[in-house]
Amino acid sequence: MIERPHHLPGRLGLLSATAADPFLTEDLLRGVQGHGGVDLAKVVEPLPEDDARWAVEPLRDLVDDAKHQFETARTNADGWLAPRLHATLRLTRREAADQRLWNHLALAVAPDYVAFRHPPAPRRGGGPPRINRDRFKGAADRQCFSRLWWLAEMFRDGGDYTPVVAACANQDLIHNALRLDLLDHRPTAQALVRVLERGVLSTGREINGLMTAINTAGATLVYDVLAPDEPRDPEALRQWIAEAESAPPVPRHSLPDGPDEEPVPETSVVALTDYFAELFETAPVRGRTLQA
Repeated sequence: MIERPHHLPGRLGLLSATAADPFLTEDLLRGVQGHGGVDLAKVVEPLPEDDARWAVEPLRDLVDDAKHQFETARTNADGWLAPRLHATLRLTRREAADQRLWNHLALAVAPDYVAFRHPPAPRRGGGPPRINRDRFKGAADRQCFSRLWWLAEMFRDGGDYTPVVAACANQDLIHNALRLDLLDHRPTAQALVRVLERGVLSTGREINGLMTAINTAGATLVYDVLAPDEPRDPEALRQWIAEAESAPPVPRHSLPDGPDEEPVPETSVVALTDYFAELFETAPVRGRTLQA
């Protein structure tokens, strides 16, 4: 199994997809052996040294703790790591959209965690099992670390990460969530969690069917009208990011605090939760026969 890099950088950097390609070796993708890290460091674009957010040590400690705690239940690591990664790596959405940052985290800082969480799997065309390359340098909904950060960003309720944990408990939901543009609408994200908690859905097919129905209904129904949200205060996020330099390590046994933003209006969440529960009754679920 892949071990942590021998040469661990002190700070995060930016690693382009092209520069990352030579380090996605067959041995790495097969989970046999990683790289030393020295050569990779030569092709990394540095980030500003006066920004405490780019320190690697807190991130490395997090993934080490996740590997230890979830050794026998790896999918459960998502709900633990997502809020803590988000609260440790305090980013604007523009910064988080730069895949070069996540490429560097996955390949230079924690390739062993990528292999731990997404181990080699059989390929359709045959051949030895391999780790999907997208887990190292893929789209936001596939890459090992960016998917967790964005899930925490989408499902947090202001500074409360509790809904993030609930969302991450269902792999079918998180596989679909980041592809749904409506999750930029905070009441939609919170309502999806509430629907799960009500027990309305129980299978992957049902979740896929509801997500399809929500996306289709969103083309003709303006969710902002049905479930209005409070405007976000950018100052709360700026202040939270500015506090990164003095912030202590995130707690391991309780959830951290996110930006001090207003929570989603409860009336909007309830309205959308009820609507989604009704929508599910006619959602296109493969294998389900609707009652006349």
